Amino acid sequence: MDIDIKSRSEPLGVAPWNLRGDDVLLSVRLTPKASRDEIDGVARLADGSLILKVRVRAAPEDGKANEALLRLLAKTLGVPARAVRLEWGAGGRLKTLCLQGDAASLMGRLERLRFPD
Repeated sequence: MDIDIKSRSEPLGVAPWNLRGDDVLLSVRLTPKASRDEIDGVARLADGSLILKVRVRAAPEDGKANEALLRLLAKTLGVPARAVRLEWGAGGRLKTLCLQGDAASLMGRLERLRFPD
């Protein structure tokens, strides 16, 4: 499924996450005000880059949707909330998150999110 969103000038990858030192950077497309909090898997944007699609019930007011995103990913990945932080895109739908912890373990857990049930 293609999503028509302007390019962020990021290199094309094989997954919406990559390593930066000991951290994992994760590209996300957030949909706020959804009917439930849910991770919808991976999608390719119109520019060819990959993102993890995430929906949250929170409205995009006062950072509430961003907070809900960070909580959902921390819970899903089994890491403390402080291990997930917003790196880029606070005011938009496209975001880059920084995940801290055991990178190999995090990437394994992310891989299982590629094609949710």
